Amino acid sequence: MKYRFLFKSNVLFHSTSYFMLRLATGSMMCYLHGWSKLTGDPDRWYRLGTSLTQWIGIDALATPLGFMAAFAESIAALFLAVGFMTRPMAFLMFFTMLVASTKKITQAGIGGAELALLYLFLSLFIFFNGGGKYSLDHLFFKKK
Repeated sequence: MKYRFLFKSNVLFHSTSYFMLRLATGSMMCYLHGWSKLTGDPDRWYRLGTSLTQWIGIDALATPLGFMAAFAESIAALFLAVGFMTRPMAFLMFFTMLVASTKKITQAGIGGAELALLYLFLSLFIFFNGGGKYSLDHLFFKKK
């Protein structure tokens, strides 16, 4: 078969490409979206948190929830990039992107939520797959 290499399963290639996906997702999320939110003031965290508190009706939680969103988009994204505590960090990022994409869809339609939806599905994919072979999780917690 002339194009057999296209269909041959190569575990090393899968591990390397998954590492690159995880690294790109986490580092881009942190650098482009999260770090400025984390280093912002509590007023910015309050504005971030009101997206969720509008639904649950408890305005006092706006600042802590906004900080958690900033944390998920920065520190959790860095942890995701290096593969440390991958599943919990991917869940935090998934939940944050679920809220963000829902807000964007209601404000600007599906086209305005494109980036948030992309990060939502990437974090969900990473949540289901875990850290992978090239991660700190694999290094520290692998079963012998």
